[in-house]
Amino acid sequence: MNRKHRSAIFALAAAGTLWGLNVPLTKLALGWLAPGWLTVVRFTVAAPVLAVVGRRGLREALAADVLASGAMGFGAVIVLQNAGIEHTSVSHAAVVLGAVPVLVALIAAGLGQTTTRPLTWAGYGVALIGIALVAGAGGGGATAHGDLLVLTSVVLSATFVAIQPRLLEGRDAAAVTAVQFAGGALVAVPVATLTEGLPHAPGAGTPVMALVALALAGTPVPFWLFAFGQALVPAELAGAFLNLEPVVGAAAGWLALGEPATVWQIVGVGAVLAGVAMSTAPPKPPDAPEPVVRRLADKLLTLRP
Repeated sequence: MNRKHRSAIFALAAAGTLWGLNVPLTKLALGWLAPGWLTVVRFTVAAPVLAVVGRRGLREALAADVLASGAMGFGAVIVLQNAGIEHTSVSHAAVVLGAVPVLVALIAAGLGQTTTRPLTWAGYGVALIGIALVAGAGGGGATAHGDLLVLTSVVLSATFVAIQPRLLEGRDAAAVTAVQFAGGALVAVPVATLTEGLPHAPGAGTPVMALVALALAGTPVPFWLFAFGQALVPAELAGAFLNLEPVVGAAAGWLALGEPATVWQIVGVGAVLAGVAMSTAPPKPPDAPEPVVRRLADKLLTLRP
């Protein structure tokens, strides 16, 4: 494993972990802002932060396809995800998001971008079993309507992850992500204005602190790390690390928000972790070919009278 590959793996693992922590932060921030306005604020604050970081690559990143991908992959996805989290439990929302890696691999295979190994598919299967165990065991405040909204965001998110490598080719990851944040905000503003009205003043300090954490750290850092890692590895490998999000998100829901946890949910978390390990295991190196001299010598020996 070379240095670039190790850097990509580290960035992807960190992004998946941070996204998991975003689920309970989002739940807290929704105590003040509605889903649409929460998305607007997150991207409006995060876009300039990453634009400064990737300022040298902004010229190449300012393209219609990059902006459109942000409108779908960030704007629509996060609005739907926030609306789903508002109507379901943190644990359920986190584990439904675990379906993204399988969908990414299926879409990438359908586009002919990669051939996924049997061990990788087996890892996805084990992770899905774990997700089913966690979701099936219940969770405080979970509803089918909320789960369906999160699932819709998952389908759009998987499509975005599958096409993102092409958008990142020859471009700075921070600059691309900043432009995509702008596209996401442009989609979220009219949705928030038409469906939610103007936001009201905060009634408590906790939602405000959660929003600040989301906007300044929970949004720019993991999205940038994931884009950086995804530019260096295949889409299905990058997608596998998204399974860290439901594990961290569910654990945060249990520990920080007091949501109920059962033995089967804990077993499910273990299955998800095992599935991630299987999906991201490096392929076995091919057997080294015999030296040419050795093969020639063996052939000569067989020809001797």
